[in-house]
Amino acid sequence: MNRRLKLGILISGRGSNLQSIINAAKAQGFPAEINIVIANIPNVKGLEIAEKAGIRTKVIKHGCYDRRESFEDAIHSAMTKAQVDLICLAGFMRILTDKFVNRWPNKVINIHPSLLPSFKGLNTHKRAIKAGVKFSGCTVHFVRPEMDDGPIIIQSVVATQPEDTPETLASRVLIEEHKIYPLAIRLIAKNKISTENGLVKVKGAVTPKKTLTNPV
Repeated sequence: MNRRLKLGILISGRGSNLQSIINAAKAQGFPAEINIVIANIPNVKGLEIAEKAGIRTKVIKHGCYDRRESFEDAIHSAMTKAQVDLICLAGFMRILTDKFVNRWPNKVINIHPSLLPSFKGLNTHKRAIKAGVKFSGCTVHFVRPEMDDGPIIIQSVVATQPEDTPETLASRVLIEEHKIYPLAIRLIAKNKISTENGLVKVKGAVTPKKTLTNPV
């Protein structure tokens, strides 16, 4: 039996994408499992979700550290002890330093609620509507020291509507987030992902329609 990829999930809040990964990991044949969930804020919903699923949790409060590096050292230590292969940011509201990212080369991924490189940062849906874009969406990417930067693994497109508010657009984008984050993990766990010249190459690439409905 092939070894399953060991995941460490970093959260700061409700754990919506965490739940989608937990659900995927329960499926027979899914090539990854969650070893630990770490939150930087106590008592968030995501911790409750993980505990109910029987997953080990840990709180590492960023406010207890006088330096970002010390906070990240604690995360690195916890992830290493949990024998994590891949770190997944799932609503983790802290910017990671160069030192941390470089410790985990191509082993930290993030999901962002826009079609990167457009609309990096916060308030993505409000900004997308204000800009009048016809399509928005979400992106899973490898993390680099720059905010919301790094090779794009997979994206899903959502059409905007004239009557959209940030909330209605966010709700439709979130549905797609829940599809593509587990799919990105599957691709990585099955060694179907490589990076070259800052770009991701997928072995046996599939069409967007098949990507969303028939994961590799």
